[in-house]
Amino acid sequence: MARGRDARWPGALAVLGEVRRTPGVTRAEAARRLGLGSGSATEIAARLRTMHLLDEAPAPVLGRGRPTTCLRPHPSGPLVAVVEVRYEEWRCALAEIDGRPSTVIARRHHGDGQQVVQEIAAVLRDLRQQHGRRLRAVSLAVAGAVRDGRLAQAATLGWGRVDLSAIMPDGALPLVIGNDATLAGLAEARGGAGAGSAAVLHLTVEVGLGGVLVVGGVPVVGASGAGGEYGHLPFGDRSLRCLCGARGCWDNEVDGRALARHLGAPAPEDPRAFALEVLERAGHDPGAAAAVRRVAEALAGGIAGLVNAHDPDVVTLGGLAPRLKAAAEHDFEAAYIDGLMAFRRADSIPLRAAALGEDGALIGAAAAGLDLVLSEEGLNNWAADLEQ
Repeated sequence: MARGRDARWPGALAVLGEVRRTPGVTRAEAARRLGLGSGSATEIAARLRTMHLLDEAPAPVLGRGRPTTCLRPHPSGPLVAVVEVRYEEWRCALAEIDGRPSTVIARRHHGDGQQVVQEIAAVLRDLRQQHGRRLRAVSLAVAGAVRDGRLAQAATLGWGRVDLSAIMPDGALPLVIGNDATLAGLAEARGGAGAGSAAVLHLTVEVGLGGVLVVGGVPVVGASGAGGEYGHLPFGDRSLRCLCGARGCWDNEVDGRALARHLGAPAPEDPRAFALEVLERAGHDPGAAAAVRRVAEALAGGIAGLVNAHDPDVVTLGGLAPRLKAAAEHDFEAAYIDGLMAFRRADSIPLRAAALGEDGALIGAAAAGLDLVLSEEGLNNWAADLEQ
């Protein structure tokens, strides 16, 4: 029985993949992209409806041609709970198979990791009671280094060792834990500013800098999952000790803490808010403008080094990075070009602002969770539950 189901998943997974890539895609367009005949597309869509995976609605009529339907998540279909833990807040959302997260709750926190875990666990318990078997996985994006699916270090959060797996203490659902910048990069590579590119380098500046190289839609995160900690490359002042424990980290050169040092101001309690304030002042305050130029140059030079190392098709910039670039465009461009190997300068890699904004990590976490749910094993488990 299971072997028969397995044989039918490739076509179903391909159609589900089109729904994930292009929410609201029509059946006719999905069939065209996949090279399916209309009969095969109709049969697969019908089977996915029966399995409560897809639903269909009449597509708007555009000119002449045979009517078709829009493919959309089934109202009784699988869900992924998506959680994002940021510098001062956390939020939880639900995503259907099209990967669009809808926020359920958002709360501020004050650096108490154990309390945050308990609050999230309570919300997830409520969601499991409310949605039952529809809830298939939990995916967590966190502002910290993740190793072997666990939080290894969260210097910017100020947390010690916190067991994030405790948000799902009974292990009833698969749990995916990833770095927030890594997951934002995954989202940008698959459906944002890097969509359609084979190799995407994503970098984001918030409190410190994070990022990831995504190749073929898959993040390159190293042997244990802790790769992509670009903010801890030694691109900075070796006299400065980073919160991570290393010296000379790039983190210390590209955010609000660096701006404060250049301005002779105390270390800000909220580096992101301070950076936004300085960026606002830079248009009329020479001191602020000079500080922004120095930070923009430090950011651009490091990006050039990573382009030399990784050879991406495109670099996507999230968080404060596009604003730093725009506020000191000439200095940024000069530092970027100056840091590139000579052969790259005539045809330099494009730098694009991230397209998904504040929701990038949440969308990426949804994608990572759905990778589990919409796999052959995940669909077999879903089909087995439907039969009960």
